[in-house]
Amino acid sequence: MSSLLEVKNLDFSWGSNKVLDKINISIRPNQLVSILGVNGVGKTTLLKCLNRILVPQSGSVDVLSKNIYDLDLPSVSKLISYVPQTVLSNFAMDVFDVVLLGRRPHIAWNISEQDRDIVSQTLKLFNFQDFAFRPFNQLSGGEKQRAIIAKAVAQDPSILLMDEPTSDLDLKNQIDVMRKIKELISNSGSSKSAVIATHDMNIAARFSDYIFLLDSGKIKAEGSPEEVLTSKNMADVFGVDCEILPKTDSEPLRIFIRDSVILNEREIKDEK
Repeated sequence: MSSLLEVKNLDFSWGSNKVLDKINISIRPNQLVSILGVNGVGKTTLLKCLNRILVPQSGSVDVLSKNIYDLDLPSVSKLISYVPQTVLSNFAMDVFDVVLLGRRPHIAWNISEQDRDIVSQTLKLFNFQDFAFRPFNQLSGGEKQRAIIAKAVAQDPSILLMDEPTSDLDLKNQIDVMRKIKELISNSGSSKSAVIATHDMNIAARFSDYIFLLDSGKIKAEGSPEEVLTSKNMADVFGVDCEILPKTDSEPLRIFIRDSVILNEREIKDEK
């Protein structure tokens, strides 16, 4: 299989404001891909176009060679799951039942023992089994985020879309959750991939197989973390002066931020 997800010439605008301009993305099986960029650059909009929440003005989105805009919502839900940046719902139900909602696209009439087993295994995967029968509306923000991630994984999609999946997590859980997602995606017996939208360059550096760097509605750079996360790209896009610490046998690629860039190349050009 050459690609799970293929995006071609995708354009999206809010009225006269063009948010995404000729976006082209190809994602192969067993890849964890980051859409990296500053806040407000269009990362969330892009994920919502990939999930058919939003309809672009032009372009196509194919999953397993199927145009998602030609499919009904149950069919899309079998192919794609989505973790939003903010959990607005405040379910008055146990965590187990919230995660079980992820099985809804696969349930014909009755909930099967297999569905319950998948939920139990998913909770165990994220070390969340002790929360199984705790009311969702009594969880902290980070705990709710972990439950919604577990729900998306239990959905058993081909593509897992996650919008800032570590934003409400403490440092330990950021690493633990991303490591579990990476293990799940890297499993050679699976044909799954994950796409995360993030502004955290070190999360992208540590866990990504491939990165698309989004800037001003366009893809500025794409490739491996080593290819994309350069000092120049970080200065141009994020406005920071940083040192890139190379990947070693014992350490991932790391980015040490020294300071903000007071006058970057764009500002110098503007002044001229």
